[in-house]
Amino acid sequence: MTGKRSEVRGKRAPKKAERQPTKAGEPSLSLERIVATAVDLLDAQGIDGLTMRKLADRLGSGVMSLYWHVENKEVVLGLALDAVLEYRAPRDAEAEDWRRAIVHMLEDWRAGMLRHPWSASLVARQVLGSNILSRLELLTRTLSRGGVADENLNAAIWSLWNYLMGATITRAGFDLSDSERAAAQAQLEQIGVNYPAIERSRLLLDNDWDGAFSRGIVFILDGLATAR
Repeated sequence: MTGKRSEVRGKRAPKKAERQPTKAGEPSLSLERIVATAVDLLDAQGIDGLTMRKLADRLGSGVMSLYWHVENKEVVLGLALDAVLEYRAPRDAEAEDWRRAIVHMLEDWRAGMLRHPWSASLVARQVLGSNILSRLELLTRTLSRGGVADENLNAAIWSLWNYLMGATITRAGFDLSDSERAAAQAQLEQIGVNYPAIERSRLLLDNDWDGAFSRGIVFILDGLATAR
């Protein structure tokens, strides 16, 4: 979310008149189809699995035809990232309780990134697209509506952003089975004299990731409400 990268993506694809016609036998290409196919490929094989050759093969086109629509892999990654982070706010989002609106927004954001685990690692390295910027705009307006002073807005946004990204990356990478989780907790209990607080909380047996995430947002919002 760095300032130097927070420009709206533009001039990525040539105008239709400039695009090279597809060769005989090739299916027609469109930017929308390219992005959708890239998302499918990323979901299946991750960032390292996306190459322009593989993307062209999935599209049934030649690589050179693909380059008439997108400049390179980084552009494809940026477009795919923005596509999966589109946010459809509730119709009454601007009127509902500001805290509830923020919880809903961040829960949706996290769920979208968990559906596409590759997306969280791309946010910091890509130019922010229109969907992410729209989320941040709505988040900023909602915080202001909740009474957060202008001089505290950036700190509030960064607090929520860092919590969101940290929680999402941790959840995506913490994939223990129930048996592995139970074994780890049992090991802690054997040496509980050294870690009594962890033993008491039964931390490793708590699998309510969604509930913990939502409560964490509330903790942050409680602090913001006090700071108002």
